[in-house]
Amino acid sequence: MQDALKNMLRDGIVLSPYGKLLGMEPVTLEEDHVVVAMPFKNDITTVGDMVHGGAIASLVDVAATGAFWALKEPPKNPRGTTIGFSINYLDAGRAQTLTADARVIRRGGSICVGSVDVTDEAGTPVAHATVTYKLSKDR
Repeated sequence: MQDALKNMLRDGIVLSPYGKLLGMEPVTLEEDHVVVAMPFKNDITTVGDMVHGGAIASLVDVAATGAFWALKEPPKNPRGTTIGFSINYLDAGRAQTLTADARVIRRGGSICVGSVDVTDEAGTPVAHATVTYKLSKDR
């Protein structure tokens, strides 16, 4: 993958202001595959040490978006948006780093579908999501 694309994925998606607010960190940046970690911090909890479902959903969306932009040839003026999102919470994420592993399942002309699995540090499944994304043409 080109350095310019890796920089865009890291700086523009994973380390966007919102990604930084949640403490997200890029782990893997490959074509059609992105892994993002979200370290535990008290600011993203709901009850006790349980990570808020909204923070987990944000982790999913950031990782999926990164995977959809992980192309061999990046567009000159990238644009896009999440258009569909389904998440199943499988277990509580408690007081530890959560990791989202996002992979593209299908690329169409402009619509992409991906799968994201969120696990805790022990590898316990915390959430599974399917994300649909629209990549816009260069302008």
